[in-house]
Amino acid sequence: MFKISSSCARKIKFSSGLIAARTFSVSSASYDKYKCKALIVGGGTGGCSIAAKLSSNYGQHQCIILEPADDHYYQPMFTMIGGGMKTLSQSRRSMSTVLPKKAKWIKDAAAKFNPNANEVITKQGHTISYDILIIAVGLQLCYGKIPGLEEALSVPNGNVTSIYSPKYVDRHLNALKKFESGNICFTFPASPVKCPGAPQKICYITEHFLRKANKRQKAHIMYNTSLPTIFGCKYFADALWKVANEREIEVNLKTNLIEVQGDKNTAIFANVDNPNERKSVQYSILHAVPPQSVPQVLLESKDLTNEAGFVDVDKSTLQHVKYPNVFALGDCASTPNSKTMAAIAAQVGVLHKNITQFSKGKSLDSNYDGYASCPLVTGYDSCIMAEFDYDLQPKESFPFRQDQERYSMFVVKRDFMPLLYWHLMLNGWWNGPEPLRKFFSIFKLN
Repeated sequence: MFKISSSCARKIKFSSGLIAARTFSVSSASYDKYKCKALIVGGGTGGCSIAAKLSSNYGQHQCIILEPADDHYYQPMFTMIGGGMKTLSQSRRSMSTVLPKKAKWIKDAAAKFNPNANEVITKQGHTISYDILIIAVGLQLCYGKIPGLEEALSVPNGNVTSIYSPKYVDRHLNALKKFESGNICFTFPASPVKCPGAPQKICYITEHFLRKANKRQKAHIMYNTSLPTIFGCKYFADALWKVANEREIEVNLKTNLIEVQGDKNTAIFANVDNPNERKSVQYSILHAVPPQSVPQVLLESKDLTNEAGFVDVDKSTLQHVKYPNVFALGDCASTPNSKTMAAIAAQVGVLHKNITQFSKGKSLDSNYDGYASCPLVTGYDSCIMAEFDYDLQPKESFPFRQDQERYSMFVVKRDFMPLLYWHLMLNGWWNGPEPLRKFFSIFKLN
């Protein structure tokens, strides 16, 4: 309901399905109403990519992107930034330059989903009505859930690091340069994690850095993971165990970081199976991966989410199980895949086809098989290109075994993937390597 000030009238513009209501009064609040064919909540990898496809189909301003951030980051580059192979500026673009021009960007965030009325209320109090809703809000980093971690990360030039946030990503290289001797500890939290290979990648990069700097013999490297295995897909896990053993990296399974005592350079870990069983580790460097969860707005949206707070969609079609005009993709979706950029690329292709079918009143016939790729960088010149599906079976794209460290795969990760991301994926032109896989299959080597 709009309030009209006695001093001025409200101006309402109608144009191509978009309704914008604005007030010019300085004495009363301004709440706008918008209407669109497709509302995409989240302007990250998934939101930007699907918006590019849909806005091209629907035309000018028929898609609205709800996203509060000014900057867009290519987050898969963060591990390389931590090792000094890339810089933070190379991973960042202005949000206005990556979002599709035909879509309307509202610089705001969702405060409440109301799927029964086909509308979203924003934090600024605006209302957006939609025909189709796509939720792509990703995961939030919860550093505060580990007592002492934020305080330790706030110490200038400190020895507690984390490549998961642009705020902290440069700290790791700085700590490595100052390292003299002692324990270097890496963690993997007991929570969902975006890019679950990253905690391991930065561990291997660190080990190689120390070898290059002639400091390896002075370091004891530990990888403490809350998971029961080093990697979910056994085919690649076997290769990673070999890497860890050859490089004398101590791997501790079911070991979860629960506290950081920065003033004592001490990390406290708990046994996942028996939380009362704890151990303290003195560190010279601690690389901490924060617990992660869906944003609070989803945790409060019980109609849309499962018990864990993820948008409850069919794992194949990405359509909501209760509201047929609601879809989700990326890290916030309930699909049980590894949360990676490559998974989003595959999902975007499926989602676009299924939204097109839904709009025509037809059944959804495109299915996502859980494909994910994790380019496991194991140093400054090597990478294991892990690709797998829902069943954790390898789904290799290249005509050779990918459970081996290769320089060619490192070049793909370092040089090719950023170009693919900025110039193809965010423009809606990359839906994963399935065409390449079909082509290379005729040259497949044993």
